[in-house]
Amino acid sequence: MSTLFSNYERIIANGDYKLRADVLEIAEAGIRRVVPYEAVRRLISCEDACIRVGELSFPNESVNNIYVVGAGKGSFPIAQALDEIFGDRIKSGTVIVKEGEKRRLPHIEIFESSHPIPDARSIEAADKLMRILSEAGEGDLVFAAVTGGSSALVNKPAGSITLENLRQLNTELLNCGAEIGKINTVRKHICLMKGGHLLQYGQPATVVTLTFDTAPPDMPWPDMCLPDPTTFADAIQVLRDYGLWEKAPKSVCDYLQYGLKHPELETVKSLEGMHQAVFSVADPRLACQAAAQAASDLGYTPYVLSTTIEGEAKDVGIVMAGITDEVLASGQPFSPPCALISGGETTVTIQGNPGSGGPNQESVLGFAGKIRHSEGYVFISLDTDGTDGPCNRAGGIVDGATVRQIQEQKIHLSRVFHDHNSGEILENLGDDLVTGHTGTNVMNLRIVLIRKEE
Repeated sequence: MSTLFSNYERIIANGDYKLRADVLEIAEAGIRRVVPYEAVRRLISCEDACIRVGELSFPNESVNNIYVVGAGKGSFPIAQALDEIFGDRIKSGTVIVKEGEKRRLPHIEIFESSHPIPDARSIEAADKLMRILSEAGEGDLVFAAVTGGSSALVNKPAGSITLENLRQLNTELLNCGAEIGKINTVRKHICLMKGGHLLQYGQPATVVTLTFDTAPPDMPWPDMCLPDPTTFADAIQVLRDYGLWEKAPKSVCDYLQYGLKHPELETVKSLEGMHQAVFSVADPRLACQAAAQAASDLGYTPYVLSTTIEGEAKDVGIVMAGITDEVLASGQPFSPPCALISGGETTVTIQGNPGSGGPNQESVLGFAGKIRHSEGYVFISLDTDGTDGPCNRAGGIVDGATVRQIQEQKIHLSRVFHDHNSGEILENLGDDLVTGHTGTNVMNLRIVLIRKEE
């Protein structure tokens, strides 16, 4: 039985009991594998002679002070591990988390901020981190716990950009359908914390960044602690490409144009000469691999299709429906019983005032609207951090019972997608997923389970 999903009993009773129970168990295995607490405890040790971080070694006599900073929806478990490892040795620490994370630590301040739209706390959060970084000097160690979500949680607006300008621009960016890499190209160039600046402010101390997988070139984190290949010109082009240049606040446009003429304002382009190291303590592949192992243990042949799928959320669901129909009809390209597993970050293009819901919920309804078979499958899509877009649901689950309910209740999915009201529909159907904060964030996890018909 799952302990992750707070509405577990309702979910499994609402359709194919066995398939639903199995897919929830598989999803939970994937999410729990990428909660970074255990990985940090394995990575770092504090011994009598030295502090070890992976293959790095810092002799204790050469470390003056230890500081902890950080931000992100998966930053609390990293901070928790650091608090336990270093305890009273931490001179000062603040980690910024999403509102609703109520756990606290004895040696590190946990500060709740706003996501996905910044508010006054986001600016206060930046000030808190800046104060700690300004204290750190040569011979000090700064541990930076930076994960997804940090772009909204921490903001230090550049130029004359106001909080209201930030809120307006973030809303427009999140609604335009751009992938997260494009969105953060703009965000990095209007905030003095992003684009490697946190790392820069931490010098001449040694900054050790603990984050999630940084291998994909457009991975959105840790943008505060990595060099940024994008430019002011790129940020302007993103706004133009998505029809936002004329809508953006004047202060934003003015600052981006000013930055074109002042290269000293650019984001950090190289880490050369900086005292720093970056370690990954979780990644999407680990989540998918753990889900695959759990599926295999339950008797399904697992196939990890991809860990980097992007695109319009409902269209991803439609594609998964087509693959599922083919498997059920012909046993191609996979033979049931099987589990089709994927990760990545889907998006939603919003026009008008959106209702309740997020990309994962649109994915499962896109699937439900196109699947031709009436049974033998279940599809789950959720955000691994427990919040799908601007709502408190993690995602959704659909099977043949869901499709029948949609038909019987005469729910017009085209209208649902137009209004972006997938959350309310799934909640009414009993097919929404609720986890609360999971303590991790490696983007989306999708699983289709297909059983072998007797």
